Amino acid sequence: MGTDFFFSDFLFYLEREKKYSQHTLTAYRTDLLQFAEYLLREYTIKNIEDIQSSMVRSFIAELLQEGIQARSVNRKISALKSLFRYNLRLERIQENPMKKVVAPKVSKRLPVFVEQTKMQDLLALKPDTEDSFSIWRDFVVLELLYGTGIRLSESIGLKEQDLHLEARTIKVLGKRNKERLVPITPDLADLLRQYIQMKQREGFDEEQLLVTDKGKPAYPKMIYSIVRQQLGAVSTLKKRSPHVLRHSYATHLLDNGAELNAIKELLGHSNLAATQVYTHNSIDRLKEVYRKAHPKS
Repeated sequence: MGTDFFFSDFLFYLEREKKYSQHTLTAYRTDLLQFAEYLLREYTIKNIEDIQSSMVRSFIAELLQEGIQARSVNRKISALKSLFRYNLRLERIQENPMKKVVAPKVSKRLPVFVEQTKMQDLLALKPDTEDSFSIWRDFVVLELLYGTGIRLSESIGLKEQDLHLEARTIKVLGKRNKERLVPITPDLADLLRQYIQMKQREGFDEEQLLVTDKGKPAYPKMIYSIVRQQLGAVSTLKKRSPHVLRHSYATHLLDNGAELNAIKELLGHSNLAATQVYTHNSIDRLKEVYRKAHPKS
């Protein structure tokens, strides 16, 4: 009997019924496999109905003792809660062992972002018409991620047909296959139009918007490397990822007066709580402005 004895059909359910992404499914599989291996090693458990709260708490304690961060532990707890709710609904278990499990507290971690003036300086360096396709593509990646706030996975999934340049909108396929329209600036619309023309001149007929130097579909590691290199020119942040551009987009919108609900819709968040984290950055910035500008500060 394999170590996936009590969650293989649960993952199938998440994939087929809940339409979870492959990235999310991989994370669930990793976390549940770790728990299953722990049960087999410590308790020789072979049936889900034999799992008790004390076993889950013992598993959590071991993770914390190994130095696993509370945020990562809570992700595993979330996966376990979903698993046991699923099995409770199917009446495979009579009681949910997660009811007596308390998640460790997580210290608040504010989103990392690049200062607005630095992003403006970076984006002022638009490529010339004689520059290579790769230079144009790299600049488009930067402009697109910062100009729309879309996720790395969403940028990889963009097709040319998702661009509505006359209307200045982009159709984005987000988490759980939810579509949303994201507005873009006239400058970004013109840039994308030029990029597509250059892409065609190169003979690249790939329908995916972002491609490699050889015209093949772009992949996550490539986009990550482009962003890290581009941001390195203006920022000394250790973290220089596509998600930092998403955080920068949201923070700068809020700093410039955008309503929180509007930012929520633009980011594709399912609830406002996920968006509210950006208010902390903006309040810190207001305090700094106040400290420098007010005569009594």
